[in-house]
Amino acid sequence: MKSKPKTRKSILKRFKITKNGKMLRRAVGQMHYRAKNSGKKRRELRRLTEVSPEEAKKIKKHLTY
Repeated sequence: MKSKPKTRKSILKRFKITKNGKMLRRAVGQMHYRAKNSGKKRRELRRLTEVSPEEAKKIKKHLTY
């Protein structure tokens, strides 16, 4: 009997799929060295950014359900 494919839980936690099928991720560069960034830049980094369609296709393979 063939086993069911499992969802990669690490990927599930890192990405969000919108109602229209777009994939969102957190912006990079938020963990350290933030003091040198302006307040505007820090606020912009809090927003979710869209994943490119090519990358989204690769990621969706690991999200089976």
